[in-house]
Amino acid sequence: MVQGLIQIVLTLIILVVIVPFLGNYLARVFLFKKTILDPILNPIERIIYAGIGTNPNKNMTAAQYIKAVLWSNLVMAILVYLIFMIQGSLPFNPTGLQAPSWDLALHTTISFITNTDQQHYSGETTLSYASQMWAIGYLMFTSAATGLAVGIAFIRGLTGQPLGNFYVDLTLSITRVLLPFSLVAAIVLISLGVPETLAPPVTLTTLEGATQTLAVGPVAHIEAIKQLGENGGGFFGINSAHPFENPNGFSNLIETILMVIIPAAMIYTYGIIAGNKKQGWLLFWMVFILFVITIFIAASGEFQGNPIINGLLGEQQPNLEGKEIRFGWAQTALWAITTTGTMCGAVNGMHDSLMPPGGGATLFNLFLQIIWGGQGTGTAYLFVFLILTVFLTGLMVGRTPEFLGRKIEKREIVLASVILLVHPIAILIPGAITLAFPEQIAGISNPGFHGISQVIYEYASAAANNGSGFEGLGDNTLWWNLSTSVVLLAGRFIPIIALLLLAENMYRKQPVPETPGTLRTDSNLFTSVNAITILILGALTFFPVLALGPIAEAFQIAAK
Repeated sequence: MVQGLIQIVLTLIILVVIVPFLGNYLARVFLFKKTILDPILNPIERIIYAGIGTNPNKNMTAAQYIKAVLWSNLVMAILVYLIFMIQGSLPFNPTGLQAPSWDLALHTTISFITNTDQQHYSGETTLSYASQMWAIGYLMFTSAATGLAVGIAFIRGLTGQPLGNFYVDLTLSITRVLLPFSLVAAIVLISLGVPETLAPPVTLTTLEGATQTLAVGPVAHIEAIKQLGENGGGFFGINSAHPFENPNGFSNLIETILMVIIPAAMIYTYGIIAGNKKQGWLLFWMVFILFVITIFIAASGEFQGNPIINGLLGEQQPNLEGKEIRFGWAQTALWAITTTGTMCGAVNGMHDSLMPPGGGATLFNLFLQIIWGGQGTGTAYLFVFLILTVFLTGLMVGRTPEFLGRKIEKREIVLASVILLVHPIAILIPGAITLAFPEQIAGISNPGFHGISQVIYEYASAAANNGSGFEGLGDNTLWWNLSTSVVLLAGRFIPIIALLLLAENMYRKQPVPETPGTLRTDSNLFTSVNAITILILGALTFFPVLALGPIAEAFQIAAK
């Protein structure tokens, strides 16, 4: 137990140390201040801007920004779908894999264009090296960069600045953030044993004399952006539980940190852009505390183990079902909370095998979307909750709701409500339809309360653009591919549209001078109220589902 706790605490300390440095770097990049990479990248970026015909000094309106996001993502999606459908004729296909079914290719395209990377397939037996590099790897950069660009545009508008230029923000997100950090991470992973090769699978003879084929491929560079960009889609079917994606404890630590550093640092970046580091730190610690609480819930459940198994053994043993012994209960619990908190979705163990506290905690993260949230958009969701808190507290104390010197009025509340209501609608309605036909379309492998969790988790993962799953669900069917595709699109692009409109509304408002009656949002009291509001508005919306799923399952296990 002590060793597991030390591993968790060490990871958290490293995160806290990194955040101000990376947060400051992100602020310098998107405030167009001088960075160490300028001499190398400035000429390259000028060529890119000239090539795509954009003026880097021209700001976009919300409508223009939205149009740029939607059209660019549509073009990229068509390109990637075509790659999947003709992969049998493309090079770098040593095993001769043919095109997947049209609905699986469609789901995979939508999943990766939305930065979700929900996989209804096993990578090494479905996609060629060309598809992995030119389609999957390509979207891992562009979808993460899209989220980061939208998050930065939202922060700009919120703080009274123009939204910026989408193509500039997208380019900077790749050249200044994702590409250099991924390059360093990939080199480190290669040194730790992660393969990076175009060679065909390796056939060898085992110690027992049997023949075994080991899939290899260009794994390391995809693994790096998979984690850093909160993508989560694994080169191999078992994702980061595979020793070629995650060889040892040190690689596990690096990949865990990669998942969380950008969304955590973005809160600090907000503090710099807003000129209010105090509020940035207060929000960071609020999310950090919620993060630690969910880690404790999941880790304690895994450490205590299954009471039924413990009764048979006559002693308490951690729950090791569905876990890599290399990582054990502590690192699996920490990873599960981190991957569902950051909307990464990568896994180093089977979430389906988590004890009910762990399953409930991961679902809780998917429902809230702010611990730490998606790439860029998670920070935006956090401030949507903050705007609602300002509105509610203003009503309670009789003050005009204001945030950063700008009034919160009907239009802002309507847009904030749209952002938050899309999520439960996209989860609960298709979830109810699926559960109404458990034998025909649900594909549940574990009936009862756990089966409810399997279905709801799949839609929650899609709506939150996370991608992880309670595996064991039979999800490679026409129903699951198409229904989750709709949820993926709704969970990604409706909130992005509303976020950008909300940001422009805040930007165009006339600042209101601060008075003694102004409700300050950078205090411990307000931050505590904000946390309570998040729990009430976010968690209680989904409490009936939690009660029918992991909570009921916990009581069922305890009663046996």
